[in-house]
Amino acid sequence: MTHAQGDEPVTGTPPQPPVAEPAPAKPVKIKRTRVSGTWVAIIVALIILVFLLIFILQNLASTTVAFLGMEGSMPLAVAMLFSAIAGALLVALVGGARIVQLRKATRKANKALR
Repeated sequence: MTHAQGDEPVTGTPPQPPVAEPAPAKPVKIKRTRVSGTWVAIIVALIILVFLLIFILQNLASTTVAFLGMEGSMPLAVAMLFSAIAGALLVALVGGARIVQLRKATRKANKALR
């Protein structure tokens, strides 16, 4: 057996040209729907809920809470949760009022254009 270049043996067949691979097909883009967005929101909400439950379970130390002349004792995490909920409701109330205000202004402007 004779060797031509390096360690490759010499064979009687000529080298074959490389076979061109077909171009990969473009992936089909899936259109997002409201249902898929809802599922994503549910999953995110569940993850937040798990973290919230862990937070509450780790902060069960009782504390005294005073508000508008009322006083009571409750776990620290529950008091913080109530205050966060109250803050979110306040923000939603102000945001909702602004949305109503903008809708009225839009209707008024649309009537003026007619």
